[in-house]
Amino acid sequence: MCSLFLLHTRHSSLQCICAKEEDVSACGVSASAGFKAWSELSAHRRAKVLLRLANTLQRYSQCMSELCVLSECPCSSSALVRLAHYYAGWAQLRDTLMPNWTPRGVVAIVVSADCQFYSIWLKVLPALAMGNAVIVVPGVKMAAPALLLAQVFMEAGLPAGVLNVVTGDCALVARVAQSIHTSYLTFCGSKQDGELLAKQLAGWGVPTSLSLSVSAVCPFIIFESADIDSAVDGVIEAAFKKNKDWQWVLCVQESMWDSVVGRLKLRMTGMKCVPLASEAHRSLVETAVQQAVQQGATLIQSCPPPSTGGLYPPTVLCGLAPPCSAVTTPPPGPLLPLLSFRSVVEGVTLGNHSPHGQAASIWTEDLTLALETARSLKVGSVWVNSHSVTDPSLPQSGRRDSGNCTNGGKEGLYQFLCPSLTPRMPRSTPRSLDYSAFGTAASTFMVPEGFDPSSVPRSCSQFIGGKLCKADSGCIRVVSSPGGAVLAYCADGGRKDIRNAVEAALKVQPGWLRKSSAARAQSLYALADSLDKRRRDMAASIQAQTGISMDEANEEVELSISRLSDWAARCDKQSGVVPPLPQTGSAFLIPEALGVVGIVLPDTRPLLCLVSLLGAAVAMGNAVIMVPSEKHPLPAIDFIQILQVSDIPGGVVSIITGGRDQLTQALANHSEIQAIWYWGSVEGCQFLQYTCCSPLKRMWLHCEEEVDEEGGRYWTHPSPSFEEEMWREAVVWKSVWIPTA
Repeated sequence: MCSLFLLHTRHSSLQCICAKEEDVSACGVSASAGFKAWSELSAHRRAKVLLRLANTLQRYSQCMSELCVLSECPCSSSALVRLAHYYAGWAQLRDTLMPNWTPRGVVAIVVSADCQFYSIWLKVLPALAMGNAVIVVPGVKMAAPALLLAQVFMEAGLPAGVLNVVTGDCALVARVAQSIHTSYLTFCGSKQDGELLAKQLAGWGVPTSLSLSVSAVCPFIIFESADIDSAVDGVIEAAFKKNKDWQWVLCVQESMWDSVVGRLKLRMTGMKCVPLASEAHRSLVETAVQQAVQQGATLIQSCPPPSTGGLYPPTVLCGLAPPCSAVTTPPPGPLLPLLSFRSVVEGVTLGNHSPHGQAASIWTEDLTLALETARSLKVGSVWVNSHSVTDPSLPQSGRRDSGNCTNGGKEGLYQFLCPSLTPRMPRSTPRSLDYSAFGTAASTFMVPEGFDPSSVPRSCSQFIGGKLCKADSGCIRVVSSPGGAVLAYCADGGRKDIRNAVEAALKVQPGWLRKSSAARAQSLYALADSLDKRRRDMAASIQAQTGISMDEANEEVELSISRLSDWAARCDKQSGVVPPLPQTGSAFLIPEALGVVGIVLPDTRPLLCLVSLLGAAVAMGNAVIMVPSEKHPLPAIDFIQILQVSDIPGGVVSIITGGRDQLTQALANHSEIQAIWYWGSVEGCQFLQYTCCSPLKRMWLHCEEEVDEEGGRYWTHPSPSFEEEMWREAVVWKSVWIPTA
């Protein structure tokens, strides 16, 4: 066990010593040795340690609770015990239920000071249960509880070095993450801190995930069929408690406006002022209230605000417009914006107005309305007639600016695992890269000066919105064989082509998602059948472009047909889950489509990788914008003819040829693209890590050099875990809670 800080208490204050460079190095060495010892233990022995942890936590429950309160990050000891029991079970079952997955190694878990203490252990315990070693870098307020819990782990028998706690400033976080021993980093905190950390880690080859739940804006929607008394009690409890997890926006159906406002005034009478974190927060709250009043809002306050001090009364801002800053980015404090809507559709639109996608609370007695609304909201968690209910069996999955990873449940375990046979991103040091100029250099595949297009047997177009089209720039590129013979020329796509493809995808993707899974399966089966009918032409295209033998080309086509059929079969087999809950009520998990996915394809196996990734994304209801191999684009171009005669709606699949870096830059900077799957250079991976934190995207990055070393084997002979990883990258999870009376 490595605990690299000292704690002092004086007049109810906590102080810690920052770790130095040599401490960070020692921590990395300790964690590596701890990982070796921990991962070699049987699953049963790891589970026993976590079970002993639960028992030890129960003995120290009062001490833990009091220390958390002193540190201003309260956490229920019973919640930690429930976490330990839950993940002890998964530690026991890992080798049985996840045989083709391996632990990542040393996992760095960074949690900012403004997070809840529970959020540390929602990451630490699953990481340990999967066999990883952990380095925790807690925020200043959570340093003392983190140290105490590390001490509890020692008493439970955790091997030395498996759990390490270090404290310090932002520079320390970067040093821990950049350590050669760190295999993966996950962060929980604010959007600003997450963006800064992601940019600092760009180019180091450390996969990073962000949970940006702090200050997320969440809708609290009251329909006219709701029990108003219960709904008003719920929103007061959620919005005005001292340590709330998120900022709430109250959305009320117009016919209920007067009733809700009247009950809010009644229930808020006599409520005490709420302590703010600092005088600076008081200034932010007062400024937001003044701006809201200037924009026409009326106030409901429990009492007049005191003239000075760090207290402010619970305040409802009535009648704001959705674009108001108090709605989109409310300051931390006891403020509750109140908006109205007329129809159910308008209510859903209002609920999706926030750039965040953390959670939502729906209040209605109509179960059908509740379920339809839950499916339509772009958030990770939905509570029906309740709020802020958590359990480790259900995942918390961020959408949009709320994060790109999943915590909790079985689904949250996979961020701490890797498919056994899939190449990992190599560790590296950042390249000297001008991010603003990335993708602007001329490509070696551009048409040379004086080139006569009429001398080439073929001219090829792009496929955007179901139609063939030339590049918006009018430029073309040469497609050559391995021997240098010119086979064709194709469009040289750019930013405007990506924009056009995204616009087409946004129009058609919701309709494609609404199709039944059986209907999507039939479309993919038909696509596989069309590919089968043109197997000779596709094999000839692969052979001419790559120079492999005709037998190998035929084998790639056969595998491509089989892979499309696999994804067609999976369409109606991958379903949600109804987990058992320790409390009354019901809940279920729904795997949902991401939306629009940008895919930059590798040079290896140009047809097989195209249909494998296309099938995975489209089967789950996504729309895709695919960038073929810059070196071997011809098989993808010929596949366009098969797409043209398929019944997949135009716009669900777009194929844009051109320079890999140029099109990657366009994909990364488009705010409506929710995820990017990338096979390419180390520089491309570094650019995406730096750029895709704002706007935040889910990323699945692969270094082409590592893939080439495998010779494309993991495309031709994929392990079950690789196909499962593709499916998991194509979906985002939503949990829906329905309490019983």
